[in-house]
Amino acid sequence: MNIKLLSIALLLFVGCLNSKKAETEAVGAHHQADKKQAKGTLDLEVYDFLGFEKFLRKKDGKIHVINFWATWCAPCIKELPYFEKLNADYKDEGVEVLLVSLDFPHLYEKKLMPFVKENKLQSKVVALDDPDMNSWIPKISEDWSGSIPATVIYKNDTREFYEQSFNYEELKEKLNPFLNH
Repeated sequence: MNIKLLSIALLLFVGCLNSKKAETEAVGAHHQADKKQAKGTLDLEVYDFLGFEKFLRKKDGKIHVINFWATWCAPCIKELPYFEKLNADYKDEGVEVLLVSLDFPHLYEKKLMPFVKENKLQSKVVALDDPDMNSWIPKISEDWSGSIPATVIYKNDTREFYEQSFNYEELKEKLNPFLNH
């Protein structure tokens, strides 16, 4: 009798696991569909970390400057003009600036896109929408606490990470070793 009861409990447990897996997959598929729709309606590329990771691994001989920011972050907003100036001043020298918004998805239409348009941002802007920050933050840098602004500068296999805000002179100073490398 106890073996039958145990068998029934085990079958119910396995059934619940399979149901939960199917539910998780359905939610994930729905979430991806939402991202594609947001991209189409907002003219904004939205990535989960898996999709975004390609920006961190390019080996094309260019210098990549990736800044993590949000519209609600005052130090981020203050330094954005310096990244824009860097983009304009160094694009002919193989420097690509990528501005990665960590704004909440419900703010893309109300805050992020109006901000990008009003400030006429010329650097490429993408949104990173992946709630599992504990898994992807250390993949960007083991030293990153998760605070913003934060910046990665890399060229091929040479990489530096900065969890700070910059003025233009400081940003150029961090870029110079990559230009001479």
